[in-house]
Amino acid sequence: MTAFTVDTHDGIARVVFDLPDEPVNKITAGVRDELEPLFNQLRGDADVRAVVFLSGKRDSFIAGADIDEFVRLKSSDEALQLVRGGQRLVSRFGELDKPVVAAIHGACLGGGLEAALACTYRVATNHPKTTLGLPEVQLGIIPAAGGCQRLPRLIGVRAALDIILAGKVVSAHRAYRFGIVDELVHPAILEEVAMKAARKLAGGWKPARPRGGLASVVLDRNPLGRRIVFSTAEKQVKKKTRGHYPAPLAALDAIRHGLKHGIAAGLDCEAKHFAELGVGEVSRKLVQIFFATAALKKDSGVEGPEPEVKDVKSLAVVGAGFMGAAIAGTAVLRAGVDVRLRDTSLDRVKRGVDLGRKILRDRLERKRLTKYEYRRLEALVSGGADWAGFGRSDLVIEAVFEDLDVKRQVFRELETLVGERCILASNTSTIPIARIAEAARHPGRVIGMHFFSPVEKMPLLEIIVTDHTEPWVTVTSVDFGRRMGKTVIVVRDHPGFWVNRILSPYLNEAGRMVNEGVSIEDIDRSMKRFGFPVGPIQLLDEVGLDVAHKGSLVMHEALGDRLTPIDGLGRMIDDGRLGRKSGRGFYRYEKGKRKGVDQSVYEVLSVNARPVPNIDIEKRLVFALLNEAARALDEGVVRSARDGDVGAVFGIGYPPFQGGPLRQLDDIGAARAVDTLERLSQAYGDRFAPAPVLQRMAASNLRFYPNN
Repeated sequence: MTAFTVDTHDGIARVVFDLPDEPVNKITAGVRDELEPLFNQLRGDADVRAVVFLSGKRDSFIAGADIDEFVRLKSSDEALQLVRGGQRLVSRFGELDKPVVAAIHGACLGGGLEAALACTYRVATNHPKTTLGLPEVQLGIIPAAGGCQRLPRLIGVRAALDIILAGKVVSAHRAYRFGIVDELVHPAILEEVAMKAARKLAGGWKPARPRGGLASVVLDRNPLGRRIVFSTAEKQVKKKTRGHYPAPLAALDAIRHGLKHGIAAGLDCEAKHFAELGVGEVSRKLVQIFFATAALKKDSGVEGPEPEVKDVKSLAVVGAGFMGAAIAGTAVLRAGVDVRLRDTSLDRVKRGVDLGRKILRDRLERKRLTKYEYRRLEALVSGGADWAGFGRSDLVIEAVFEDLDVKRQVFRELETLVGERCILASNTSTIPIARIAEAARHPGRVIGMHFFSPVEKMPLLEIIVTDHTEPWVTVTSVDFGRRMGKTVIVVRDHPGFWVNRILSPYLNEAGRMVNEGVSIEDIDRSMKRFGFPVGPIQLLDEVGLDVAHKGSLVMHEALGDRLTPIDGLGRMIDDGRLGRKSGRGFYRYEKGKRKGVDQSVYEVLSVNARPVPNIDIEKRLVFALLNEAARALDEGVVRSARDGDVGAVFGIGYPPFQGGPLRQLDDIGAARAVDTLERLSQAYGDRFAPAPVLQRMAASNLRFYPNN
């Protein structure tokens, strides 16, 4: 393997990293072996006065370490050996007795950024694909090749903690503002500027780097100030992770230890934590989700031969309400397509266009877009009360009121307006796509695209296919969803699709508990302790009690008595409680902010709140969801356990450290899960009867992931 080429011009060694047979550069065992003699060669060459390090890949500097090597680790000793090798390699960039300039274009992540941080100087392109970050905590580990040591010393403790503890990846513009990179340039002149900087550094030039203002002096470079920063950060991490994710606290410890005792001691601390975390169960689960998500990005969504993807250049959205406007704004921002909004009145259209553009303005205000980019994208959003512009659309997404007759009428009109190769999609969350498609003359080009609110933030998109949906429609919809920045799963046209299907019994059971007098605080606290970002009762308020009630009626009609709606929601709605949007639900709200449980809810429901052991709450809620996930997979709602788990993690916030509901069932074991469900069934009713697939798996000792 030859991953590096070197040529020297006027005393500047130009080192190009281009890993053979790989789409991106990554740090592998072979790369480490090749770099060692290369550094010795550069050190011993008297004609070399400085080095410029570049990537030969089109849109990647260094994407990080080879995760395949990481997942093969069997013990903490192996992990320690691996991380020590990485630390030695990265340190060589800084220990070379000649200045090294990193010329960065594309992804510079993890070990790639750690290598760049060890260089003398960093030049990055201002291209959107140039991103920098230390995302290791997202995989349950920490930056352990010096990232916890060099980044705080370069940009200050507070800014470094903000990046490292959250595993953030930032744009080149933000990296420049942070001080991670020294210069920001157009891609066309990256090498020229890097070579110029190398020549200046070789001549003894010392770059002046800002030291920050008064806050930096008081908090970043003052031992007492640092203690305050670390104490605050530790409290925030504990509150956010609830003890489920050890990596952020380990990173905090490595940073604190290194700043107090020096870089060598800090590297020792990094290595120790990495060795423990790298073979831990939390990291294993997070890595499994990472690989599953990466595999989904390459999945066309259809089995067998893949048809050609239609290039969607023009999108139309019917319905300029909150969802339609958000879909439009997100499509413009992420996919860069022209979007036409349509609604029944110009006032509604104007509000929708304004909402769509607000997504762009928010990015501008947070300096994620330049003024030029904002103006260009803003011009792509337009609308009207007629069908003008729809004839040239490649994809139309219907986002009107959840009424079958209304949606059918929209689809009938659309077919008279659009071309034969235009895809017609519905953003419905409850109505079967096949029933909507019954109104279409060409049901093969009808598909579901179920976005989650808020569209600009929620990462999941369900693509719902019917028995008639044509493969080219599926692959094109999947491709466009990814262009919008979504993690996409393909779902069969079953009641509730995937996310709402598995969520329904969970929310239903939570409502039953409230009707039984179980404390709302105890229910939500229990599930947040389990690992959900919000509890089920708070989630009902966020969704809207009217929306949740309507969904429960649909699920009951489709799936029978085990999803009998609770009468509590009906009484809440009759009392004018719709959740956050009305300022009253199970919780009280002031100016949109949740202020605590509304104690008068118990009077409306005619119950008295009582304490219940946490384990009882957790078992009832979790196993209601797990049982439904197994049942839905068995019915073919999703194509694989992988898709189901990714959908649960990204769609409802199922705790990532659990790996998803189906992987958690594997950890529990089918036999034990069946036993627990049978006991719950005896205590609370037939709705807990074990899914047939779990009974079959228990009898044959099977797993959803047989190879893990």
